[in-house]
Amino acid sequence: MIALSDYLTLGAIMFSLSVAGIFLNRKNIIIILMSIELMLLSVNINFVAFSHFLGDLSGQVFVFFILTVAAAEAAIGLAILVVVFRNKRTIDVDELDTMKG
Repeated sequence: MIALSDYLTLGAIMFSLSVAGIFLNRKNIIIILMSIELMLLSVNINFVAFSHFLGDLSGQVFVFFILTVAAAEAAIGLAILVVVFRNKRTIDVDELDTMKG
């Protein structure tokens, strides 16, 4: 049987990789969005693990709400990314420092 600490270790490793992905690569918006999604998934693994080991389903129900919000956030983020790319012809974060209305 897999112990709770194994799930928490996996979640911590995934969370650390996502934080490293955000801090090490600040140029590409797509990688930043993928790192944020990986961060949310690592937190969801912890919720499901605690929910399973405590015998309570509220953590798993909470994960469904988080996944719904994450899917909407990813769709809106990619839509904004497409609009920015059409206007500026780049997705480099350093070149997107000015915002005009």
